[in-house]
This record gives sequence, structure tokens and C-alpha cells, in this order.
Amino acid sequence: MKHWTIELQKVKAMANSHGLIRTHVDALVEPAAARADGAAGTVLTLTEDTARVLVLLLKAQLAEFDSRKAKSRRG
Repeated sequence: MKHWTIELQKVKAMANSHGLIRTHVDALVEPAAARADGAAGTVLTLTEDTARVLVLLLKAQLAEFDSRKAKSRRG
């Protein structure tokens, strides 16, 4: 498994279709060395402002998904 360090710099746009949310972002992606403690994975870093924008946009996209569900399927 490859390890990456991803710095999310700006969320440019977000849209959804066919059950997928597509996000256009500016990001810095660099290979990362495996950690000595054995923890595998990729690290995503973002500023508080960028995190707040991402959360607001995700909430809007999820609300749009929910509005399309039949009332009998809302839970």
C-alpha cells in the first residue's frame, strides 16, 4: 500500500450525481514514508477554514440527496 500526505488547500466546487459526490479541490499530494509504529494509511491535512467549507458543502449535498428520496424511505 502506498502512503501519501495530502494537503487540501481549497475546495473549489462540489456536485452530486448517481449517488456520488464529486469534489474539485486544490491539493498538494506527496508520497509519504511508512510510519515506524506500523500505522498504515494516508494523511489528509486542511486548515480550519477549509474544513468548515468542506463540512458546509457536504451538508448541502447530503440535504440534496435526502430531498430526492421518497418520503417512505427517509429515516
